Amino acid sequence: MNQYKGECLCGSCRYTITAEKPNAIYFCHCSRCRKETGTIHGANVFFNDAQLVWEQGQDNITYFKLKDTRKERAFCKLCGSPLPRREGESHVVLPAGTLDDNAYLEPTAHIFYASRASWENKLNDLQRFDELPKTDEN
Repeated sequence: MNQYKGECLCGSCRYTITAEKPNAIYFCHCSRCRKETGTIHGANVFFNDAQLVWEQGQDNITYFKLKDTRKERAFCKLCGSPLPRREGESHVVLPAGTLDDNAYLEPTAHIFYASRASWENKLNDLQRFDELPKTDEN
């Protein structure tokens, strides 16, 4: 069994997931995932037969379920970071960005790609910076 550890942005909520390996790692481009994350897509790791243990901060976790849909999320009440959640007894959905070490992740696929933001196709030609670029404002 492998252990996958991580935390929220403020560090108040820490978790450990114990599982063999991820079932899938999807980048979801649906409008709900874009709204939930405030970014171009959701990046979630899906585990079957996994255990999720909260090492600290379980009292700082809150949950949201969008009525009449399958859309659910767990997040830190203090900083708003998305957090892993159980689906049923042994399935865990993990927001990939919360992992302490993500070097071993191998994405499976983009999903709901037809729903992607209209400007996403323009990203390939953008400049790339290793840090925040210097401007007159910063």
